[in-house]
Amino acid sequence: MTLNKRFWTTIVITGLAVLSLFSCAINYSFSGVNIDYDKVKTFSVENFFNDSGGGPANMEQLFTESLKDFYQRNTRLELVRNNGDLQFSGAITRYNITPQATVTTTDPNLPDRAGQMRLTIVVEVVYENTIDDEESFKRSFSFFKDYDPRTTSILQVESVLIEEIFESILQDIFTASVANW
Repeated sequence: MTLNKRFWTTIVITGLAVLSLFSCAINYSFSGVNIDYDKVKTFSVENFFNDSGGGPANMEQLFTESLKDFYQRNTRLELVRNNGDLQFSGAITRYNITPQATVTTTDPNLPDRAGQMRLTIVVEVVYENTIDDEESFKRSFSFFKDYDPRTTSILQVESVLIEEIFESILQDIFTASVANW
């Protein structure tokens, strides 16, 4: 192959590679975001309600603010007060603590005790994509964390467990709404 032919082959291949990078209107990233930033520019989050009857008094506020922060950290969307291109609303519908494993005591005078407790939180989310209504959904997301009541009380670990559960739920909401996996 001559030098001139090799030069033009390299130019054509490089040009095709650059063209293919810029021809895609949808922006992909390592976080898995699948958003057309030319069309979708904003998001809004209504205050979530705590309809579960349990949990700390500020739980719904904590979830609402965590959802806003998560999308601001992981997208280039602007948070607006109302009527975003992507809109989130909903409620925490379940907050419960249940025994998962029983420890049998050897003393017949003592009752069996729970060896493992589980905190479960369920959040119902209404997601409206005003640009592409087919992407909209109303869905429940849930996650749980276990703790050992023999060594710690729920009051000692509740805030940490809620934060970890919310992080998992937020990742699932993010994946369902803008990652399209």
